[in-house]
Amino acid sequence: MRDGGAPGPAEPGPAPPPIPTAAAATSAQAEQAPWPRARPPRVETDWCIDGVDALDEETCYVLPDAPTRALLIYLHGIVPPGKESQQKTHFETVVSRASRRAGVAALMPRGKVGLAPKDYASWWGWPTGGAAYEKHAAAFVAAFAEKRRKLEEIAGVSFSRVVVAGSSSGAFFAAALALRGGIDADGFGAMSGGGGQATPELATLAPRPFYIGFGAHDSVGRSARALAGVLRGAGWPVRVAEHPVGHGAKEIYLDEAFAFWREHDAR
Repeated sequence: MRDGGAPGPAEPGPAPPPIPTAAAATSAQAEQAPWPRARPPRVETDWCIDGVDALDEETCYVLPDAPTRALLIYLHGIVPPGKESQQKTHFETVVSRASRRAGVAALMPRGKVGLAPKDYASWWGWPTGGAAYEKHAAAFVAAFAEKRRKLEEIAGVSFSRVVVAGSSSGAFFAAALALRGGIDADGFGAMSGGGGQATPELATLAPRPFYIGFGAHDSVGRSARALAGVLRGAGWPVRVAEHPVGHGAKEIYLDEAFAFWREHDAR
């Protein structure tokens, strides 16, 4: 009220806050949700090195610092039994560093004893072709799906983009799965491996981006290039990269593969 006079016009009050849209509310909830949503009970296993988490006795996983809906299933090369091995430490370190750098979750399941070459009968390996593939591949793929489900429960998200890659023995198995349509994935990778035989199923499959990396000082170059030729002949997008390195898992392969897969996600 004015001094000594009639009341003046009311002062405008503060504007009401905007009503949040459903999308904004969902986004806010996502930002406030913990990542990961839960931690499973501690699992005692020799399979997972320090710095990666154990999903179960035979599976390690890595989650990046920020939420993601992208998942890498990485298949190791042959690994000797025992608590300590250079092969296990190396590949798990490579996958952990590269996937965290890319902001992608990763699963590292263990293969099976008896599937490595005959001189390594007690080592962990994969069914890389022929009768072994027919006997074991479907069970492995079913196990991968269950491990993915368990990791989704921990993370609190459903992975909408899944890629399958591996090195050495794991590369040959990943290639076999891709060529035979043995697993549903959005992309594939074969590092230090290949397997260039066309399959009856290949012509019926939807093309997926396939990264192939190998070392100039490795013996798998011919097989890797043969795989690239088979895939290109079927219309698959392929990137082939040769680096001045030897055999096995390398961070450069995964760095390039993640970038290649992302290029095709956007198309």
